[in-house]
Amino acid sequence: MKRLIASTLLLAPMLALAAPAAPKPSGVQVASKAPAKAVAKAPQKKTRNVARKAAAATAVAGAGLGGAALAANMAAPTPLDANALALADLVHTGQIGCELGKHVNVTRDEAHPGYFKVAGNGFNFHMSPVPTTTGAVRLEDTRAGAVWLQIANKSMLMNQKAGQRLADECMSPAQLQVAEAIKKNPLPNLLDGSAGK
Repeated sequence: MKRLIASTLLLAPMLALAAPAAPKPSGVQVASKAPAKAVAKAPQKKTRNVARKAAAATAVAGAGLGGAALAANMAAPTPLDANALALADLVHTGQIGCELGKHVNVTRDEAHPGYFKVAGNGFNFHMSPVPTTTGAVRLEDTRAGAVWLQIANKSMLMNQKAGQRLADECMSPAQLQVAEAIKKNPLPNLLDGSAGK
């Protein structure tokens, strides 16, 4: 019985396609097709315009509310464990200057401990700390595929889905001090053999 039903469901579309087209009445002329097409396209065009206007209104409303519209559409993030909260204490916050005159704003999400809002020109991410084996501080927005990497002397923001860096050579005041110290006292080159001298 199941096979009969499945066969019928598979054959029904094929039979509909194979059925001969209904003959056209002899009184219908080619000229009468043009108004029918115009009438048929008019509702589609109107529907598309309404959809575009609705999408534009939603975008404008979202832009006017800033991050509030984005936050309203997001589900509440998962609470973080003690290790992730400890990593969150290491994140540099504030407006962080980057190369090419760019900047990234990293602020704590007060409503969700351990989470951060990372925003700049053309991006706005909601990130949480992820442990690493290298000691680097890593924040991720898994939905957007964005990653904020922070080491002692600089940070960078990447969009892994697009495979591009959104901001590079970003330095908070503390990172800038480390970068200056490294310039004055470069680390020894382990390959030239002078590290142990």
